[in-house]
Parts: sequence; C-alpha cells; structure tokens
Amino acid sequence: MLAVLVTAAIVASACTGGEKGSTSSPGRGPQRGGVLRIGLTSFGLSDNLDPTGEYTGGGWGVLWPMLRTLVAFKVASGAEGLQIVPDLATEVPTPSDDGLTYTFHLKPGIRFAPPVNREITSEDVAYAFERINTKSLAAQYGFYYDGVIDGMSGTAAKPGPISGIDTPDARTIVFHLTRPTGDFLARLTMPATAPVPPEVGGCFLKPGQYGRDIVASGPYMIEGSDRVDASACDAIQPVTGFDPTSQLTLVRNPNYDPSTDTQTGRMAYPDAIRWQVDTNATDIFDKIQTGELDLSWYDQPPKAVLRQYLTDPALKDRLKSISAGAAEYFQMNLTAPPFDDIHVRKAVNYAIDRAAVQRAWGGPEVADIATHLIPSYVLGDVPAAHFDLYPSSGNQGDLTAAKDEMRQSRYDSNGDGICDAAACKDVVMINQNVEPWTTLEAIIVQDLSRIGIRVIARDLEFGAAFTAIQDPTAMIPSQIAVSWGYDYPDAYPYYSSLFDGSAINASTNLNFSMVGLTEAKAREIGVPYPSEPIPSVDAQIGKCEALTVGAERLTCWAELERTVMQDVVPIVPLVWYKLLVVTGNDVQYWMSTPQQGQALVNVAVSNKLSP
Repeated sequence: MLAVLVTAAIVASACTGGEKGSTSSPGRGPQRGGVLRIGLTSFGLSDNLDPTGEYTGGGWGVLWPMLRTLVAFKVASGAEGLQIVPDLATEVPTPSDDGLTYTFHLKPGIRFAPPVNREITSEDVAYAFERINTKSLAAQYGFYYDGVIDGMSGTAAKPGPISGIDTPDARTIVFHLTRPTGDFLARLTMPATAPVPPEVGGCFLKPGQYGRDIVASGPYMIEGSDRVDASACDAIQPVTGFDPTSQLTLVRNPNYDPSTDTQTGRMAYPDAIRWQVDTNATDIFDKIQTGELDLSWYDQPPKAVLRQYLTDPALKDRLKSISAGAAEYFQMNLTAPPFDDIHVRKAVNYAIDRAAVQRAWGGPEVADIATHLIPSYVLGDVPAAHFDLYPSSGNQGDLTAAKDEMRQSRYDSNGDGICDAAACKDVVMINQNVEPWTTLEAIIVQDLSRIGIRVIARDLEFGAAFTAIQDPTAMIPSQIAVSWGYDYPDAYPYYSSLFDGSAINASTNLNFSMVGLTEAKAREIGVPYPSEPIPSVDAQIGKCEALTVGAERLTCWAELERTVMQDVVPIVPLVWYKLLVVTGNDVQYWMSTPQQGQALVNVAVSNKLSP
C-alpha cells in the first residue's frame, strides 16, 4: 500500500484543497476550446495510471477528467466543493437505518468511451471493486474497502463476485457493509471505484497494465483510444497518446453526454489537455512565461521564480496557492530508543524551531505553521480543532520547556535536561535528498543537538526513502522524508494509515510510529517490544469513523488529535504546506477544489490550438 504522499513532484492525493478557489482573467469569461498545455518534470505515477492502484496526486489529477464514479465531490471551490453529489448515480442514497446498506441506481444512457462504446452497467461498477479485491493487482488504497464492504479482503486470486455487492439489474448496485462507516460515500469518489469494462480490464491482471489502455467514462479519453482494437485481449496495444516517460494527451470522449452530468459542476472547457515532461523545472516556468505552456503541475517553482512572481505586480495574479491538506512533520518510532520515552518525544516537540522550518519551506506564502497533524481547515470550525500543546515565543522553540521534559526521561542520567545516554548518539533520520527537505534537515539536526540528541541523516531519493521507512524491522528511529495529505477531505485518511495499530505489517507498513503495536503483533512481524507499553488509539479511530459526516464527526477527530499530541506524541508537527501553481497568459479561468486540487476540466484557455 502507498499513501497519497506529498513530495516536490507528487502531492498525495492525491488530493488537495482550494484556497483561492477560482480566478478569471479580467473581461474574459471562460470559453470552450483550445488545448490546455501543462509542463511537469515527471508524472510520478505509482501504478502507471491504472486506477485500481494509482495512488499519487499527479496520477489522480490525470484520472479525474477521464473517470466518473457513482457519486463525486462537486467541482467547485471552497465549502461548495465539499458537497457530495450524484455522478453516475441518479441520487445520493440514504443508507439503511443501521448504516450498513447503500443502494444506488445508475442514470441511463451513460456510455464508455471508445473502443468499448457501450452503456455502463452496475456490473462494470462491481467489476472495479472485484479488481480492488484481487491480490495480484495490488490495490494501493484497498484498505478503505477491505473489511468494510462485506466479502472484501484484498486477497482474491482473481476478479470475482463479492458477497457484499449485489447487482440485481443493470442499473442497480447495492453495497452491504460490515460496520457503519460515516464517510463511505466519500470513499466512493476515488478513481479505483470508477466503472471498468471487464472485456478490457480483464485483459490486464498485473499492476499498472490497464493504465496504458484505460477506458474512459468521463468527458475526456486518452488520444488514440478510438484506434485501439479491443476485439480480443491479444489485439489490444498501448494507446498512442500516453508515454509515461514523455507525454500524455487527453481529448474529448465522443460518447460523453453533458446532459447526464448536470450536478457535478464539470464544465469540460478545453478541447484537449496535454502534459509534456521536461526534467528541467526552470525550463517549465520559462515556457509558461513565454506562452509555450499554460500551467505548472506538482513542481514547486524554484526560489528565484517564486520570488519573481511574488514581487512583480504583472505576474503576481498568475501565482495560485492551493492548501494541499498536507502536513510535514518529524516522525518518531515509538519502538526505537530514545523515542520509546514519551518525555523525549515531548522534549523534541518543544525544541524544534517551527518558524525556521516555515522559512526553509518558502515562507508563509507556501506554508502555515502546524500545531497538530491534520490541517485545521480539514477539521472545520469546531473549537476543539484549534490548539497548540507545545507553544513557544514566535514559534521559535522553547529550550527551557524541552529540557524540563528531558529531565523526566530515563535517557537523562544527571537531570540537566540533556539526553546523555548512548541511545541519543547517532540517531538515524531518513530524509529526501532534495530541497526543501535538505534545508529542513539542518534545522532539525541543530535543534535536537541542543537537548543532546545527535541526529545522523540518511538522504535518499524519495522512492528509496519511502521504501526504507515501510520496513519496521529496520528499527529506523525517525524520518522527515514522507509527508501526508488526505485522499478525500476528512480526518480518516490520516489516521487509518498513520496511527491505526491494525494497519501495522511487516513489509509495507505506513504506521511508521508503530502506534497501537501489541506484543503479539511485535512477535509476528519480528520487532522487539519496548519496556513501556505503546499506547493505542484504535478504539477512538473506530468511534470517529462510524460517525456520520458533520460537526459531531469533526469534533471527534479534533479531540483525538489532542489525545495523540498529548498522550502519544508520535510526531512533531512542522508545517501545513501549499501547492503553488503558475498559470500562463492564455489561461482565462482557473479553479481549484478541495478534492481535485487543480480542477483541469474547469480550466479554460484562450488559445485556438487544435488537439
């Protein structure tokens, strides 16, 4: 399993929230037509665009224009973009009284794009879940459905019927859950749940294969899809409009009928959306200024470019800011000394200069100082969401408070507030080998040295860093390489992976801090159990997960946030950071949404280019 991870090139996502919402060029309303041209250094795909397993913000950004799901978050900025609306379904259903059954009816007349061309049925939606349930396809966020939908475990040998999914007719699909799940509708908005035609999807039962011939259900399809021969599996060749190393072009799906899509807010302004890979980020931003490109993607502007856009009045309006739902934090492993002592973990929270971290990240335009894991706007306006348990003057760190905590730990032998045990020397920290992480690293190394913790940083390429921290047997004490964003606007995507003890496993472990580890699980995966019991928040996670989306659910998560930061302390929150996007002069209208980040279907351009 992967997460929606936020790196300089990948915002996990997958999934971002809008701050400025939408902007329009003066005197020019959005027009249909033209080609939206996007520059990027890498697609950064985790599963070659196969929706069953694709789990990066960049990948999801490509999939959303192509796919429709039973329900969707409305394509709108701000609070309106948090509304779940019907998409393939005729209406948003009300669950049964016990919260365990959801029944959907499909709209008639919605057809797959070429080369399939036929009407979408309930069995196509069910087949998407059969793919998620197939072990060989490695559904990277199958945990949202496994154990939730009756009969789903993610271990099936091949796609086949799931006991908790009924398709009594071509336009009806019924889901039976094992437990009340308040955000189940939100989970149905993600790309893996979009309908898959078995006659094509069934030809690809290894990870990443289907992405080269994905059959669209939304307003756009990959260029060349209409030339694919889908008469037999052996006849299917990779569609010509997509090369993961260099380019991707989406064109209009001739079978898309806007009359079936009146509630989602999709406008489908461009005639085509084209991504062009250029490994030189500076080139991308130069080409946006000269009019050769219209948008940046998930590449943050280099410092010189950012400074130019922030200071030049003629360019300032072209810099867009999206709150990515993303948290950067220093994460500690509760099984690894010296972080197996809660007083050490609290001391670290007091010691780090978060104002310096914010500056390293690019300043307040790029990042807000974090006081807990989940960005406050995700938790809404509930009072419990706004707190800072480790305050300091100017957010510069409080060395006195840090030493007071360290004195209470077993790693300070003489009570001077300095960690002087052998475990405090050469403490490994995994990090990325690129900016701004390397600058951030220097701050943390210096701040922790003031309380006696000598950090040895291991700077790795992102993929290698992510692989390293997933192995609990390596007993890595700390990491700053992996950030976190939501998969949909709710707290559950953070807690289900990062702090749920039931998610701990031996090889692809995302609960790096090992919160909720039991002695039995420690023996099972081959790690030593520390002398002090590791706290668990599994019960609280389950309680919040069951609640219906609304104020009570938000308050539940906010109170859990406080418990985690006070009684567990697995992280030091550093910043909640934003995705910065630069637009070109031909962009008439630009929109971001809480779920999609840049809503490409609603970005309009004035160029007259043809697909």
